[in-house]
Amino acid sequence: MQIHIQKAEKSRLEAFNFESFSFGIETTDHILIAKYAQNQWAEAKIEPYREISLSPLAMCFHYGQTVFEGLKAYKQPSGAINIFRLDKHAERMNKSLRRMCMPEVPQELFIEGTKQLVNLEKNWISDKEGYSLYLRPFMIATESRLGLVPSQEYLFMVVATPMASYYSKPLKVRVEREYVRAVEGGAGAAKNGGNYGAAFYPTIQANTAGYDQILWTDAQTHNYFEESGTMNLMFIVNGTLLTPPAGSTVLEGVTRDSVLQIARHIGIAVEERPISITEIQNYFESGSKIEAFGVGTAAIIAPFSQIDIDTKSYIPYFQEDAQMFVLKKHLQDIRLGISQDIWGWNTIL
Repeated sequence: MQIHIQKAEKSRLEAFNFESFSFGIETTDHILIAKYAQNQWAEAKIEPYREISLSPLAMCFHYGQTVFEGLKAYKQPSGAINIFRLDKHAERMNKSLRRMCMPEVPQELFIEGTKQLVNLEKNWISDKEGYSLYLRPFMIATESRLGLVPSQEYLFMVVATPMASYYSKPLKVRVEREYVRAVEGGAGAAKNGGNYGAAFYPTIQANTAGYDQILWTDAQTHNYFEESGTMNLMFIVNGTLLTPPAGSTVLEGVTRDSVLQIARHIGIAVEERPISITEIQNYFESGSKIEAFGVGTAAIIAPFSQIDIDTKSYIPYFQEDAQMFVLKKHLQDIRLGISQDIWGWNTIL
């Protein structure tokens, strides 16, 4: 698939302040756009970043056919640009699209389009520690029509925004016992917009009560952990890494997958299984050393400083020598080309 490129006449980069910016608000100079209609993908373009115009009847506004991904590009010490786990994100996006009755994005369009966009925007990637270029591929239903059927027209787009650290401090979290993120047989394993929109209300309630995030529990009993806000959830208990299994209610996180592979490689025991709230409470109350953290593309690894379960508060271990930070360093060293990429995760431009 040919991707036509129209470069911006003037870059906004020279006016961009890497010392003071808001993630997700200020974009780079270009956008990738491809249209789907009449059962086929039309010409794809990379063009100067712009707003788009849609009919008020566009089906994305009414029936929730929106899917997105999130991945990062890094500048390695050598100056090379690395897009991390590009193939895996393309694979996961198509899995989400299938669940939402949307056409899959051709591998060539997703991968080559993203590579060409990043190559154009490489000067937006800072080599400062903790900085990256966040990439947001997404697809929306655009057919102008009311009716409970899948759209026949779509836009696939990729935008980019500079990024520093997502969280500036360890997180205070509470266990959510009333609201749920996903149910068995639902769309919890897909990165669709509705999953995130439905999480706003309970999250804002927790924020108002002084918490940074919530820990989601299962829909049937509220007795088992599932995810952490918009991240996968992990514990390290007495040297063993525990995480809920990915499935229809737990997203198959790419960072989750990376961390688990690294953990096994460096000799940390890993258990992917249901984890009850009672089990974790018992570990805390017995004096076990417990690390608790979220993992995701944006945050990478986000440690918890406090977990509130009902009326009780527990303090996980999050000092500098915690094993989660060892895992984070291994992951970052692979991304930056400091350690060997034995899994073939890096796409070097």
